[in-house]
Amino acid sequence: MKILVPVKRAVDYNVKIRIKADQSGIELANVKMSMNPFDEIAIEEAVRMKEKGIATEIVVVTIGAAIAQDVLRTAMAIGADRGILVTTPLATDLGGLEPLGVAKLLQKLIEREQPSLVIMGKQSIDDDSNQTGQMLGALMGWPQATFASKIEKIGDALHVTREIDGGLETVEVLTPAIITTDLRLNEPRYASLPNIMKAKQKPLETIDSGTLGVDVTPRLKMIGLTEPPKRKGGIKVTSVDELIDKLKNEAKVI
Repeated sequence: MKILVPVKRAVDYNVKIRIKADQSGIELANVKMSMNPFDEIAIEEAVRMKEKGIATEIVVVTIGAAIAQDVLRTAMAIGADRGILVTTPLATDLGGLEPLGVAKLLQKLIEREQPSLVIMGKQSIDDDSNQTGQMLGALMGWPQATFASKIEKIGDALHVTREIDGGLETVEVLTPAIITTDLRLNEPRYASLPNIMKAKQKPLETIDSGTLGVDVTPRLKMIGLTEPPKRKGGIKVTSVDELIDKLKNEAKVI
């Protein structure tokens, strides 16, 4: 089984997001970037499946500028076998490359690589769209299991436990399939120094997105980006009548 794992370079989760002065997007200058945490979980799960003998090859792919190859090297240090960088003039941060464009590019790579399984993070922590996996499943006509917290191979099928509002749901999918990972699926390992050095020697292919014949022109236009208003402190009331009066006359919610 060949597994394809898409990953994204995003602002590190420890960094406090700052909005540009002109409100055109988030400030990325001199900001620490790293692999999207949900994608780290996807890489870890793919590596575990390879260690169990379920998978034979792990191909990691990212879409962005040339600098994005650092997340591919990180993925290969964790255990991916080779990487593919799809370069695009559009930024992949907020307001840039949209989920549909990413899904269409991934569709072309899947048609070329012919993986049996695609494992990807359920969302990126910058735009929080949570759409790419579902769109990719629709484009490919493949079964999908989203928000996976457990993956088991039973016979020729994969049993995926999903986290839903009412609890847990287990679905059975036949490969080829799309799986998106949730936080409780696993805990990603740290890449050891020897594996980091080995990752530098692993093959990394660069593809120009223009050669894939995909129109990634944004369909949405960001008008502005602002921080949410700061919450005001609460107050105490002495009676139910006072509470009702404030809800009615001040908050105007009743």
